[in-house]
Amino acid sequence: MSNHKYQGGCEHVEVYSDAEPIDNHECHCNVCKSVTKQHTTHVVFFNYGDLKASSEGNMNRVPFNAENPNGPLEICLCKDCNAVLMLDDKQKRIRVAVPNVMNYDPAPGPASYHAFWDETKGYPKPDDGRPVYSGLRPEFAWPAGA
Repeated sequence: MSNHKYQGGCEHVEVYSDAEPIDNHECHCNVCKSVTKQHTTHVVFFNYGDLKASSEGNMNRVPFNAENPNGPLEICLCKDCNAVLMLDDKQKRIRVAVPNVMNYDPAPGPASYHAFWDETKGYPKPDDGRPVYSGLRPEFAWPAGA
């Protein structure tokens, strides 16, 4: 891999950014739980044009949310090795990295807050000093799409 501020991917497709993320949270949503099989997922949003792939033609795309297959997010997978590369927004607002799933080295710093937590999850509210919200942080504004 080349030398970028943040980079991940696989031996066939490098995913990278030299820009800072616009959001960095620990996600508690059921879709992330279903897709990653993790209790919580470190999720990093970049402006759409700031997260790039070395070979976008070498990616297969599948719906992120099986219960909403026509939703805006798609999981991008390497056509050669099936590695998870990034989430791509069909509305071209954001691209998403999941550092521990997408082999980021270096990775954006730790999540700054907890998103999509609610008491129906069946586990205690996080108590690690970071803010906890029922959605994205209140001041988050979705970028304009293309």
